[in-house]
Amino acid sequence: MFVKEPVLLTSKEILAEAGISRATLNNYIQLGLLPKPAVGMKPGGGRTTPRIGFFPSSVLNTLERVKKLKKEGKSMTRIVSIIGDQPAAERPARPPQAPRPPGGLRLTIDQIDAPAYMVNGRFELEWANDAAFQELLGRQIELSSDIAERKFFNLALTAPVLTRSEGFEELLRFHLAIAKRRLARSSLIDMDGFDGDFRETERLARIYDDVEVQSGGMLVKTEVNLAPRGEPERWFSVHASFFREGIFFAYSPIDNTGDELMALLSRRDIVIRDLLKRRRPYLTDLAVLVADLQNSVRICAELPPEEYFQLINDIWGAMEPILRRHFGTHGKHVGDGMVCYFFPQPDSNYLINALACAQDMRAEMDEISRRWRGDKNWLNDLILNIGIHEGQEWFGTFQTPTHVEFTVLGDTINMAARLSDFARDGAIWATKSLIGKLATSERRRVRYGITRSDGEHEPVLVPETYSRVSNLIDPADPQNAKFDDIAGLTVTEVFELEPAKAE
Repeated sequence: MFVKEPVLLTSKEILAEAGISRATLNNYIQLGLLPKPAVGMKPGGGRTTPRIGFFPSSVLNTLERVKKLKKEGKSMTRIVSIIGDQPAAERPARPPQAPRPPGGLRLTIDQIDAPAYMVNGRFELEWANDAAFQELLGRQIELSSDIAERKFFNLALTAPVLTRSEGFEELLRFHLAIAKRRLARSSLIDMDGFDGDFRETERLARIYDDVEVQSGGMLVKTEVNLAPRGEPERWFSVHASFFREGIFFAYSPIDNTGDELMALLSRRDIVIRDLLKRRRPYLTDLAVLVADLQNSVRICAELPPEEYFQLINDIWGAMEPILRRHFGTHGKHVGDGMVCYFFPQPDSNYLINALACAQDMRAEMDEISRRWRGDKNWLNDLILNIGIHEGQEWFGTFQTPTHVEFTVLGDTINMAARLSDFARDGAIWATKSLIGKLATSERRRVRYGITRSDGEHEPVLVPETYSRVSNLIDPADPQNAKFDDIAGLTVTEVFELEPAKAE
């Protein structure tokens, strides 16, 4: 009687047959979905033949089952429970696999099955794939809706899977060298809500002081061993790709050529568009600036349509570099107005950024007005009226297959828009809450106040004061009825922002 020996497959054969990465294979072993490989020598090899790991061919059935459950929307935790409770004999046989298209398919963000994630300039986690949670940050982690509670280094220092890995410190050094470009040492860790060992924070600070700032470039990489200490090595290439919207980290097993990943990262416009589409809305502090062209209806009536569009494009084009300089983000444009968002930054105050942007916009508008008066030989002044408000709102995107548009939901944008309607003759109006949140040294740089009438009805500026909108308008004028919704808003006019003093 002959006994048929079980068919054994190497890891490379498993990867090729199942179409998964080595990182995914290792993850499934750690989760207990697959058995650890039995180490032995290749049949027919000599004494010098290296020992390699073998898997029973039945793992292919398990992998097909996992793929099917994932398509059904099951979480990995649920999949582990289902397969762990199901006898192997009851698992469905693996159907024949369709051949891959010649030359393979281009990799997409969704197809990265090794860890991948994006952080913003403050190293707050904006998006991560399942592998990042399972292999780095822990399977049970739930991201807070508040972006300020997603600090990457806080999450990393409290992730048992990551902290036990051999290459944990090297990974920290790589991230800190990048963060050191703009992130101050004191901003590394927000202690609020941090439940890890505080000795780890000291370790982080020590590494921060030791590493050199990562030099420029759109793409940098390092190599780390993510295997738990004392276990077989699992080397990964870690790529960091830089975008205006954030930094994208993508991992690739070291024994993988990484050609597909590099091809994906080279398509920068596609990468960032896909990442922004997948970024979940989050709650964040922000300032909203709304700028509106005064007398736009009259100007539109006086200009031929093509020239009016040229004017608006000139204005938007001139404001774009100003917005970038002050770390602003375009919001949804309404007609000929502009909506701009300012979010917390690692090395500057977003509220000051909004005020500085408004001041530079006003100066640029004076130049545009002068140029158009000369070119058109007309008497119209082009004036931009600006309203600024701050708050905490939900930030997300509206998407079409070809377009991504940033938007904010909540009253902050509505109040800023109404305040820009209230502003006249190139004024910049800001809310008391915004000015009040400035540090004392920052507030001293702002010249602001309310213009009152003295006993002889002459205008007098009362500096560093505020007023409700209702006290600044004539309630008997029917045209002022449109300001009823902001009548109780306390505001001030901003006249100038002095440059920061050099330290």
